[in-house]
Amino acid sequence: MKNQTFYRPRIGSVSLSVITGLYLVLFTNRTFWGKIHTYLATTPTAVAALYLAISVLFVAFVTAFSAKYVIKPALIFLILSAALAAWFTDTFGVIVDPDMIRNAMETTPAEAHHLITPGFLLHVLLFAIIPIALILWVRVVHRPVLKKLLWNSVTIVGCLTVFGTVAGAYSKDYSAAIRQHRDIVKSLNPVTPIVSATRYFLQAGKEARLVVKPLGTDARVVPVVNLNKPRVTIIIAGETARAMNFSLGGYGRDTNPELRKRDVIYFPHTTSCGTATATSIPCMFSQFTRANFTHAKGLENEGLMDVLAHAGVDVTWFDNNTGSKGAAARIRYVDLANSTDPRFCSDGECQDGIFLDKLDDWLNGVTKDSVLVLHQIGSHGPAYYLRYPEEFRKFGPECETAELANCKDDEIVNAYDNSILYTDHFIATVIDKLKARSDKIAAGLIYMSDHGESLGEKGLYLHGTPYFLAPEEQTHVPFLLWLDPDFTASMALDKACLAQSTNEQTSHDNLFHSVLGMMNVTTSVHDSKLDVFAGCRAGRTS
Repeated sequence: MKNQTFYRPRIGSVSLSVITGLYLVLFTNRTFWGKIHTYLATTPTAVAALYLAISVLFVAFVTAFSAKYVIKPALIFLILSAALAAWFTDTFGVIVDPDMIRNAMETTPAEAHHLITPGFLLHVLLFAIIPIALILWVRVVHRPVLKKLLWNSVTIVGCLTVFGTVAGAYSKDYSAAIRQHRDIVKSLNPVTPIVSATRYFLQAGKEARLVVKPLGTDARVVPVVNLNKPRVTIIIAGETARAMNFSLGGYGRDTNPELRKRDVIYFPHTTSCGTATATSIPCMFSQFTRANFTHAKGLENEGLMDVLAHAGVDVTWFDNNTGSKGAAARIRYVDLANSTDPRFCSDGECQDGIFLDKLDDWLNGVTKDSVLVLHQIGSHGPAYYLRYPEEFRKFGPECETAELANCKDDEIVNAYDNSILYTDHFIATVIDKLKARSDKIAAGLIYMSDHGESLGEKGLYLHGTPYFLAPEEQTHVPFLLWLDPDFTASMALDKACLAQSTNEQTSHDNLFHSVLGMMNVTTSVHDSKLDVFAGCRAGRTS
């Protein structure tokens, strides 16, 4: 009997390139074409022409890889990149920019697990695995080298000519749409994710060679007369809490019933430095304003915790998230996210109650002026329903899956609001623990969330939208203070004056300088203009 061989159809390399290019355009760019149909709705001929222009552009690009030993790996990479990006773009409205690549690289397995849903796996099967299997199956036929070079060149030049002709004919329509809607180009797959990944890895290579510069080495604590106990500030770095869902700021639901009874001062007009943890946390703990901050600057300069340490303050960071992003690189750091306490933890994640026993131990050991950061998991999505215990399931019905597409928007909001309710309880509990030790410490607390969250508004979910495109839901964050009487007196602070200043615009820019002000730290890097307390203190200067 003759040997039976597995049947493999033959296809020309350019033909395969054309098919792949059209596949990428038509099957992995639903969000892009949705935006095009919306923004160019009044000019249908421009829309039709753009289908042609983008198709020939992709064909030209893919054909450039039409060479033996190169074509299959290249096509597989393009399809996989486009399919993965398409899921997050189409499902959550996410734009895969360099910051989003950074978030993905710095995520934890537990956090990533919530994104690997049945819907995601089905999408990958249909839009990546099956097309890739077909590419692996076929036998690609290549022309001799010179003929291949000629044929590829003719194809590419012909496609670019068509692209240029169409782009020129409708340049006014396209340029106007791009100027008004800068999210158009950033939605194009796999162009945006590939460019973004390249930019991220180039930047990461440069950042790996940075040397940290000292900051605020002249810092010192101004002594407080007639105070015979240490001063303690707790900084709660919130996660994914948006201001519009805090009832302290006017939200219709009572999501802050406990804080409302704790004499807190709330700043309702606060904006974030970024729309993702990897940007906001290092920014808010740096001396840089949002306008001046870059990730490289955050890495190559010491930050708030270092300046406090230079002043002689005892500084510690407890983390129940994905790390301090460099903000605690040179101080005592305690990772609680990998705890296994069954009261708070399961499947590699812990609710924020994990902090409380450790906080008691830390407070009981305070002997000098101290600052402790509690970096929450807070309201991190998409699995909002896992962020709070059973007794905080007040708003329902709630979305009880990370597959947000399977839930109504009001169910998603219910689960999210329950997570805010638990954050309210958590902050109030920390305040109560500080109050209970008023005979031993003078205490203050500052809470500020790193960024907000989209819950379906404008078709967006989660966070991480580039800042220039980000909606208010992702940039408007809660910011509040609590100060006990001795701590207030130690700052020579007029609380009534401070309460009257809360309608002013505040932001992450204020955290660095305000904490230095809280701890009575004098240093050349303290800017009183960004210290929310400065205008309400008696006889204090920077």
